[in-house]
Amino acid sequence: MKVLAVSDQIVDRMYALVASHHFDDIDLIFGCGDLPYEYLEYIVTLTNKPLFYVPGNHDPVFSCQNKRAYVEGGDNIDLRVVHVNGLTIAGVGGSARYRPDGVNQYTQREMYWRVLKLLPRLLHQRIFRGRRLDVLITHSPLFGIHDDDTRAHEGLKALNLLVKWAQPRYHFHGHTHFYRQNLESCITDVGDTTVMNIYPYKVIEINHAK
Repeated sequence: MKVLAVSDQIVDRMYALVASHHFDDIDLIFGCGDLPYEYLEYIVTLTNKPLFYVPGNHDPVFSCQNKRAYVEGGDNIDLRVVHVNGLTIAGVGGSARYRPDGVNQYTQREMYWRVLKLLPRLLHQRIFRGRRLDVLITHSPLFGIHDDDTRAHEGLKALNLLVKWAQPRYHFHGHTHFYRQNLESCITDVGDTTVMNIYPYKVIEINHAK
């Protein structure tokens, strides 16, 4: 299965790539946050592929009543577990809090409470479906993995706990901007999990778990 994952920065040539059917062979789209929803809607509309996304710290608070607070044609999976095309996917939006009034920003303690809400759903998945999590989509990186020492881009410790407990096969995130095109700088193995910084977009081949 091939997925297109995007995060954080508009890529101007994406408009031409999508319009020219460059991504016709993808099966799913993953959004890791901090992209204009109009940009995501353009990709969804022209590719006609399912989009699963989480909000970033520059995105609005989700609201079904506000048309500009969600991606039309997309599925916000913040603190949710979904099953699609044989994959089990979970999402955690938001970043570390760096402004008192910051949107989709959380203290380390607040994020622990958010992740705890997700654990029962993952436990249900493990007990009743007998399968581990395939993909974890977050906006922020793990603490100490692909993050940096600024307050705004500090990784979230609760995500380390989540990855250790749920052992997803893949963890895709955004938030930190890797400008070097060195694959080793944006892909890290944490136990059995492949952690990948998506910025600004990547096409990934995902094999179904046996």
